[in-house]
Amino acid sequence: MKKYLALLFGGLYLFSGCGSGSSAPPLPPTLSLAPANLSFGVRIVGTASGPQVETLTNTGGSELAINGVAITGTDATDFSQTSTCGSSLGAGANCTLNVTFTPSALGERSAAITIANNGVGSPQVLSLNGVGGDSGPNATLSPTSLIFGDQVIGTTSPAQSITLSNYGTTTLSITGITASTNFGQTNTCNSTLASGANCTISVTFTPSQTGNLNGTLSVTDSAADSPQVVSLSGTSVAGQCRSKGEQCYSGHPCCPGLQCVAEGDRDFCE
Repeated sequence: MKKYLALLFGGLYLFSGCGSGSSAPPLPPTLSLAPANLSFGVRIVGTASGPQVETLTNTGGSELAINGVAITGTDATDFSQTSTCGSSLGAGANCTLNVTFTPSALGERSAAITIANNGVGSPQVLSLNGVGGDSGPNATLSPTSLIFGDQVIGTTSPAQSITLSNYGTTTLSITGITASTNFGQTNTCNSTLASGANCTISVTFTPSQTGNLNGTLSVTDSAADSPQVVSLSGTSVAGQCRSKGEQCYSGHPCCPGLQCVAEGDRDFCE
């Protein structure tokens, strides 16, 4: 009996020891990017920036296969990269991308680096952005024209927005923002606008006479092409504006704060 128990407990001990020695499978490969995006600020059009470094790390527990690194997006040709990465990256290892920006045109430029691999969450995408600029201050208005619909004499339209951007390498000094007769403006602009910054100009139409009316919004500043001008136009009509729920059509616009919305074969103020 004692011999039998000894064999029994010995077998259990051996069985238990075998189970405790097993190990979990390694974690799958996972690619981590740092930083999450690259911003190059304002660069003079046609000149290259210094390289910015992006670090790729395999935070998983097994080897990562890198299948491709490509620059994609609207302004992909404005960005380039060189790499220390090969076709694979061991667990816990890292490599780097050196990214440069050479703007081909004035204004905001953007693209992305897409990294295809066999890891969790592939492909990983790195956002790229920069601004093509002028040497010195710049003043760019967008859009360059505003069209207002029919507006009853003496009433004010909803505001439409214009963005004033400084795509220059130095601060822009703003000395005046004015709208011509029948139009008005308010703005968020201060007396200076930093390189790469922007502010908003809100324009309204308040006709004082009937007919097709034209005007301008003018910005006076320290940029070489000052003043910058946005063309404005609107149509003034006589009579009262239409209230909510009333039918609207040419010459009979909705009152301020309402829009003319199609419902079936007719339009109503909502």
